[in-house]
Amino acid sequence: NRLMDVMEPLPQPARSSITFDRGIEFRNWRKLKPGIGTEAWFCDPQAPWQKGSVENLNKRVRRYLPRDTPVAALSNRSMKAICDRLNGTPRKCLGWRTPAEAFRDELMKPG
Repeated sequence: NRLMDVMEPLPQPARSSITFDRGIEFRNWRKLKPGIGTEAWFCDPQAPWQKGSVENLNKRVRRYLPRDTPVAALSNRSMKAICDRLNGTPRKCLGWRTPAEAFRDELMKPG
């Protein structure tokens, strides 16, 4: 439900699909399509080449949320602060833009 709350305000093209790792935290993925029109995809097991960006993000998130952190117990404010930090960090793969800047630029493209 939190994921849908965050994604729903985005324009439909920005939330047409999402790819998950195979964790149990995504067990309610079936709610996405009827809820906000988002298709859910999962990486195949034992196929690390399919999830390079997922693994990279997991590594970054673990700096703020160790594996044993009860994520459901985090406040919205704490979760937003972590997301803002992750999305505000420049990345070499984005030409030293932040993910937020790259996302905004993609949304602004015509067509």
